[in-house]
Amino acid sequence: MRNIAIVGMLLGCAHSFAHDTWVETNTNLVRTGDAVFVDLKLGNHGNTHRDFKLASKVDLESCELKVIAPDGTAYDLKDRLIDVGYAPKEGYWTTKFAVAKPGMYVVSHSLDAVVNHGRPTRSIKSGKTCFVVSDSLDRVPFINPGFDRPAGHAFEILPVANPVTPMGPGEPIVVRVLLEGQPLADTTVSFIPQSETLRDGFDERYERKTNAAGEAEFTPKTGDRYLVVAHHTTDDSGDGYEQTAYAATLTVFVPEMCPCCE
Repeated sequence: MRNIAIVGMLLGCAHSFAHDTWVETNTNLVRTGDAVFVDLKLGNHGNTHRDFKLASKVDLESCELKVIAPDGTAYDLKDRLIDVGYAPKEGYWTTKFAVAKPGMYVVSHSLDAVVNHGRPTRSIKSGKTCFVVSDSLDRVPFINPGFDRPAGHAFEILPVANPVTPMGPGEPIVVRVLLEGQPLADTTVSFIPQSETLRDGFDERYERKTNAAGEAEFTPKTGDRYLVVAHHTTDDSGDGYEQTAYAATLTVFVPEMCPCCE
C-alpha cells in the first residue's frame, strides 16, 4: 500500500473541491543536448474552477516526479525542484532537465494523500506530459514511440495518439482513462484550453465521455496549451479516510502550426 500522508485539514467546509495537480514543460520539442524546464502545479478543476488558475502549491512529501527517457530509464526530479513562490502556498515548483539523447520523453507525476475538506478522503492523483528530443528542430522525426506506455498509476490518462508529433490544430487528442490498469467507461474527460474557462455543468465544447474502451477524443481548432482532466470517486475507505477520490491529468501543447507537417 502506498505511503499515505495527511496533508490538509479544512473543517466545517460545506462542500469539497477537487484540487488537481499537473505537469508542464516550456516546450514540447527540444534539441539534443539542450534542456527543458519542468513545472509541477496545483489548481482547482473539480467543480467551479475549470481553468489553469493556480490554487496552492503541491506538498512534496507525498508525491513523485520523474522523467522517463526513451530507453525506459527514470530520472527522479523531486530533489531538484525549486520553489518559485514567495509564500508557502503561492507559486509552483520547477526544475531544469538536460537531455542527451533523441526520442520521446514522458514526465510522470503521482500523489497519494489523505485530505479533509469536510470529509476525510484519500486523494490519489497522477499527471503527465510528453516532449520530444530531436537532433534538429527543422527536421523533427515523425515517429516517436513511447508516449502510450502506461506509468502504472492507480488512475491515469494514457495518450492513444501521439500528443507531440504530429500535433497542431486539426490533429485529434485521443486518450484512454485507466483505473487500476483497466479502461474506465462513461467518464467525463475535460480538454481545458489555457485561454478559456469551461462553462458550469457539462461543457460540450471541451468535454467528452469515454466509450466502452475508456477512450475520449477532442480535436483542437487552434493552438493552445490543453489540460486533459478526468475524475473518479469511490466509497473505498480505510484507515483515516471514508472515500477515495481519483484525479488524472495530461498536459498537451498544441502549436499554431505543426512543425512535423510543414
